[in-house]
Amino acid sequence: MDLNNRTKLGKRAGFVGIICNIFLATFKITVGTITKSMAILADGWNNLSDAGSSVVTLVGFKLAEKPADREHPYGHARYEYLASFIVAAMILVVGFEVGNDSVRKIINPEPVEFNWIMMLVLVVGILLKLWMMFFNKNLGRKIDSTTLMATAEDSRNDAITTSVVLISGIVMYFTKLNLDGIMGLLVALFIIYSGINLAKETISPLLGEGANPELKDTLEKFIRSHEDVIGCHDLMVHDYGPNKCFASIHVEMDKDIDSMISHDIIDALEIECAKKFGVHLVIHYDPVDAKNPELTTLNRLVNAFLTMRDERISTHDLRLEETPEGKKLKFDVSLPIELKGEEKHLESAMANALEQSTGQKYILNVTFDLS
Repeated sequence: MDLNNRTKLGKRAGFVGIICNIFLATFKITVGTITKSMAILADGWNNLSDAGSSVVTLVGFKLAEKPADREHPYGHARYEYLASFIVAAMILVVGFEVGNDSVRKIINPEPVEFNWIMMLVLVVGILLKLWMMFFNKNLGRKIDSTTLMATAEDSRNDAITTSVVLISGIVMYFTKLNLDGIMGLLVALFIIYSGINLAKETISPLLGEGANPELKDTLEKFIRSHEDVIGCHDLMVHDYGPNKCFASIHVEMDKDIDSMISHDIIDALEIECAKKFGVHLVIHYDPVDAKNPELTTLNRLVNAFLTMRDERISTHDLRLEETPEGKKLKFDVSLPIELKGEEKHLESAMANALEQSTGQKYILNVTFDLS
């Protein structure tokens, strides 16, 4: 999607959130104050915090659209992640404040004047929050925004908590059982839980999480689909915010293909990845001796041995060199992190297995990479 259009839709969602949440907060806080209901007051303050969150979302999208500059050559798109983190912090603060007030209400309960006007306000709140959930979720999927998806989840949680408040009010109305403080505390705990989950989801990309498995598979399948590509490995993805994805990968090609042709193929792959997937890809060229029958056999034997040990292990960059000491087989092994510490044992076992299979002793030079 065009970046300008994406920002425009994101800011629209922010405006909608501000208007809807201020409307709900005003009515709930007013009704909660009149009826002395801690649960409704808690729900109203939660809506007010959501209005603040929408302001942060709006500002986040505005800052994220700033172009790259000398200090930030990869742009400012991570402001959207920072906006999500601030939203999470605001949700947590509100949750703890509401929880504190609810505990006081449990210790010193006050009568609640529940009426049908209160019920109507809560029903309107539930319906409006459900609409906001679908609105933000659809828009979030359309523009691939973690902030709007988080806002959609928050709206869903608000609908659930307001439903709990409504149910407790109905119970109080018919049974005179005062559950107001307990319901307020449950709402607070739910708010805190939502804030913690949102903070976890936001911190991860800020710290630099690994490549999205779906994106990783998509990129590797696309590159391997080229007829002149033998294999690819060591994909690294760096996320600088929505539509700001940079990656690097090693691509194996036959060494006998003219270097200028290989260069053109790599250039074409990089351009296509940018167009199709929005990823700025840098490809490292690895020449492979594809027509050496001895190397082909060794490659098959090494992979068969390692697959028997663990199907997740993979190899790449096999090279065979003649040295005064004998034939040296050099290659890289991508090792699952659980097998860290077994490198020397695996290398020794591989050397013995190759000698038994071929009757030839090879000097192994293995570079282990933890995947």
